[in-house]
Amino acid sequence: MHELSRLLEAAGRGDFPAADGAVEFTGQPNPRDCGVIAFTAHTVVFADVDRAWMRGLLPAGDLSAPLNPPFLRALEERTGRRVDNVDMLLAAGPLSGPPPMPLAELTDRDHPRVRRALRHRDDVRVWEADGGVVLLGRGVAGRWEVAVEIDPARQGGGLGRLLARAGRHLTGEGNTLWAQVAPGNAASVRAFLAAGFRPVGAEALLVR
Repeated sequence: MHELSRLLEAAGRGDFPAADGAVEFTGQPNPRDCGVIAFTAHTVVFADVDRAWMRGLLPAGDLSAPLNPPFLRALEERTGRRVDNVDMLLAAGPLSGPPPMPLAELTDRDHPRVRRALRHRDDVRVWEADGGVVLLGRGVAGRWEVAVEIDPARQGGGLGRLLARAGRHLTGEGNTLWAQVAPGNAASVRAFLAAGFRPVGAEALLVR
């Protein structure tokens, strides 16, 4: 198991890295996944880049530096990638029983929502509800990730919360479910919190 996978598995159980102000460097768990994850006073940079070079870009004692624009911009230039976003990282455990709403699985791999998800995740499955979709797939370092999409006409009625909660019923027993949410998308943040997800950190992925 890759070092990042072990760290995320532990964090999913509530066993977080020590809040020691350290920046930890690891290689990429696979060619796709590259980025920065910040927990409380402990940051992990996973990139196939010279570690001494990266450490030289970070001022000592500056806990915010790994997710600040100067460092991320330097990583973009060095890797030939771009930062997709700086997201809030949330996690929740699985729930037993059926989802709280009717869902129909989309089996068409050419469906636009499925194709889009496959650019960032493996083992993708997508379910459609009246007014939205929920998808699950293996994302960063193999962790299970959930994402939801709501039709504009159905926004603001609690459907996002139900779909996010449905993801917890759809994931396998013993699997922590992760979600990446843009902090400025307050409606989505509220929906995931209401569905029982808890904030565990922040994340910036560098995508090809």
